[in-house]
Amino acid sequence: MHYQTYDMRVEGSVGAPVLTTYLMDTPEGLLIKERPLILICPGGGYSHVSVREGEFIALQFLAAGFHAAVLHYSVAPAVYPAQLLELAKAMMLLREHAGEWHIRSDRIFVQGSSAGGHLAASLGCFWREDFLREAVGARRAEQLRPDGMLLSYPVITSGEFAHRDSFVKLLGGRYDELVGQMSLEYRVSADTPKTFLWHTYEDQTVPVENSLLFMQALRKADVPFESHIYPKGCHGLSLGTRLTCSENGKELQPEVTTWVRLAVTFVENF
Repeated sequence: MHYQTYDMRVEGSVGAPVLTTYLMDTPEGLLIKERPLILICPGGGYSHVSVREGEFIALQFLAAGFHAAVLHYSVAPAVYPAQLLELAKAMMLLREHAGEWHIRSDRIFVQGSSAGGHLAASLGCFWREDFLREAVGARRAEQLRPDGMLLSYPVITSGEFAHRDSFVKLLGGRYDELVGQMSLEYRVSADTPKTFLWHTYEDQTVPVENSLLFMQALRKADVPFESHIYPKGCHGLSLGTRLTCSENGKELQPEVTTWVRLAVTFVENF
């Protein structure tokens, strides 16, 4: 496996946003010549980047035979659109090197958890926007389009069921001006990529309505999706295993551990 980091700084970045790539070796003689890649956006409410939702998830997709990458994007005091520009820059980098890195250019998926799910879904909804293409120097908007999205308990809505602090951190002083535009259930179109998403009914931090609203919007736009709503589990479960539990152990939820296998099948059958 090849491990490398890349500077993702753009105008408005704070600190040193970095893309870390995990690329599997492709020696001569293997049946598989190119592999899907999962570009991972950890959560953290746009106030930090959760270590529990980054490399641990990447390693699961590596074990399934995929490449992976983790974006450590800017957080507050950085404000929109810095994080989205960083993700778009990362997507463009992966597409530009797809041949060299043995990536299937039609199987580059973006995965996000919680606020990282909002970031991932924002790229899926906004990839055609001129400002995005111009800011990162993409020749064509299609260079920025994820082929599919994998969303774990995503922040979606800025309305009644919002995780309000995520939007406060994301928008800063432009909150009143932009908060409505960041409610992604209203930004889905026929150009939004196919989506896999999962949530838990008991999530009290980012209510399950976030995923339900996004599913309704995808259905209305005739965008195929796969969804799994687990009955039990708090917010921020990551893998649901001991590997990604915090010290109090509350994120141990064995039944949700199936989501990675289901997501792998979604990618393989894409």
